Formats: sequence, structure tokens, C-alpha cells
Amino acid sequence: MDRKLLDILVCPLCKSPLVFNKESQELICKADRLAFPIKDDIPVMLEEEARQLPPEEEVEG
Repeated sequence: MDRKLLDILVCPLCKSPLVFNKESQELICKADRLAFPIKDDIPVMLEEEARQLPPEEEVEG
């Protein structure tokens, strides 16, 4: 993930910074506990495409 792009992307819902999870290829919003997928190197920043993080899943970063 391009570092410059990561620096400007924020959660589309709450505008919090996002954390890049390299292993799962997702951008994580800690505040909303949502994981936005990255498909073909393009972040999909749509709420309906985001995965809700279960309570037991750790959010690193």
C-alpha cells in the first residue's frame, strides 16, 4: 500500500485514521471496528463492502 495514500485516507463514516493490515489486505478503522478491503491495490471505501470486526479480533497498529 502506498504510504502517501495511506496518510490521506480516513474512515468514510467517522473520519478516523485507518490502519493498514498487510496480512489481510484491509484498511482498519479502530473507532468503528470496520475493515475495508483492498482489491487489486484499490481501497474499497464503501460501508456496505466493509467487514465488521468481531470483538475477539485484535486491532494492531
